[in-house]
Amino acid sequence: MIDLRLLREDPDRVRASQRARGEDVALVDSLLSADERRRSSGVRFDELRAEQKGLGKLIGKASGDEKAELLKRASQLAADVKAADAERDAADAETQELLQRLGNLVHPDVPVGGEEDFVTLETHGTHRDFAAEGFEPRDHLELGQLLGAIDVERGAKVSGSRFYFLTGVGALLELALVNAAIAQATAAGFTPMLTPALVRPQSMAGTGFLGQAAQDVYHLDKDDLYLVGTSEVPLAAYHMDEIIDADRLPLRYAGFSPCFRREAGSHGKDTRGIFRVHQFDKVEMFSYVLPEDSQAEHQRLLEWEKQWLTSLELPFRVIDVASADLGSSASRKYDCEAWIPTQGKYRELTSTSDCTEFQSRRLSIRVREDKKVRPLATLNGTLCAVPRTIVAILENHQQADGSVRVPEVLRPYLGGREVLEPVAK
Repeated sequence: MIDLRLLREDPDRVRASQRARGEDVALVDSLLSADERRRSSGVRFDELRAEQKGLGKLIGKASGDEKAELLKRASQLAADVKAADAERDAADAETQELLQRLGNLVHPDVPVGGEEDFVTLETHGTHRDFAAEGFEPRDHLELGQLLGAIDVERGAKVSGSRFYFLTGVGALLELALVNAAIAQATAAGFTPMLTPALVRPQSMAGTGFLGQAAQDVYHLDKDDLYLVGTSEVPLAAYHMDEIIDADRLPLRYAGFSPCFRREAGSHGKDTRGIFRVHQFDKVEMFSYVLPEDSQAEHQRLLEWEKQWLTSLELPFRVIDVASADLGSSASRKYDCEAWIPTQGKYRELTSTSDCTEFQSRRLSIRVREDKKVRPLATLNGTLCAVPRTIVAILENHQQADGSVRVPEVLRPYLGGREVLEPVAK
């Protein structure tokens, strides 16, 4: 959530942010009104309580008619205090509810617009000319089936659409990717973490995934637990309700977890293969830093993502995501999109978001510095979303006979294997 003081001091900035997101600007005025009622009712409650305490002292010293009058006033005050207390609680609850609906402030340099209004910041690598090489590229599913690596038919039989099995070299390729990604993150100073896949409502809400993203979240009603869509959620909630000494920062974690997404808003999109699925594994970077260091940390996370995709020898571009395409917790977000030959376009493989103080305020995570306590900043960055990375590797490193060349960075994790060969039928 944002700082209420900032809202009161510069509401036009918050309105502009909401407008850039394509969200309800009137929410800002509703929140200002509720906050004013919260503050004024709090002042009235304090005044009545002070009068009540003073009256109590007078009653102890009074007698006769004076005492009777004071007791009568005390009875009325008790009712007034109770009513003021209820009014204060109601105004506070309304303020918090509205505040939870407000997205993070969009960074002023973010391009304004929707999904297609991003700005390309840089491109890396070159697209292969398959025509010049003399063959038509196969898509990842055909390649996966030739290699005995992907089985979507049995995935659908067992679990339904958008589920799959990784088999044989497909399973080995996932393990190689995860181990290589964790190795890179560990070398960069991240603490590796295996995180819970189920979290409590306060963890999911605190990271901002029960707002605009709620339709994609799986909820277990009986247990009131949520399946995470990313290990960002447990990594953000890891230090919930804690105060961290400034000399411990930055704290950097690399979480590996299964991820679950309904993909409710993607009906009919990417239904072939394993590009858009309901369950997948992912390695996620997560940082806790001082607020003034968040932009520099954001650039570092992006550089680690670029290093990873470069090591996989994939052509990719970096985009500055437009304002209306940001998640509610992100102030700014960069995506790295790999080239997918059979689709003839770039597709998102990794992303990194600067969430500034938004999540830490919701999760009550603070930093202690020079005897002062204040919210810190959190950032996240996908290092390896496994299925999409497999898609990009298979399509970009395929050979005419259906085999796939293994990027050098993965070979030590595949027993030195240089090529994935089609399996005999």
